[in-house]
Amino acid sequence: MKYLFAAFFISISLLMHSQEFPDINLNNLDGNSISVKALTDSSDIKIFSFWATWCVPCINELDAIADVYEDWQDETNVELIAVSTDDARTKKRVIPLVNGKGWEYQILLDENQDLKRALNINVLPYVVVVKNGEIIHTRTGYTPGSEEELYEVVKEHSK
Repeated sequence: MKYLFAAFFISISLLMHSQEFPDINLNNLDGNSISVKALTDSSDIKIFSFWATWCVPCINELDAIADVYEDWQDETNVELIAVSTDDARTKKRVIPLVNGKGWEYQILLDENQDLKRALNINVLPYVVVVKNGEIIHTRTGYTPGSEEELYEVVKEHSK
């Protein structure tokens, strides 16, 4: 009986760890519709960083990654997609903020929060690391230095 319970818990943990990324379309800053599922169907690692203009830790995290992003790309070919969860009231702040920061990330707009809901995200910032369409890592919140831990995850899975 205890082997049955052990097998059950191992199966559940494996299923939870390899969740498929949702198939949802979001607009980029030019208004073009982008399939997020198509972005993830690659052996290259994609980092989806969910943020909002009113979220100071989100902006701090994206700023910290911007400082090392070029090195990350050179070493691992990783791509960061910054998904703004700003709604109709605050979405007008997204483009000025992104332009002012000079972020080189692909920016997608989750105005109706469809992707956020599909991934059951309740707290920002939220990071999802994806490879071959499968979620391999998630993290909530940001503290200075968390970007280093994130990069370790990227390096580990880019081998």
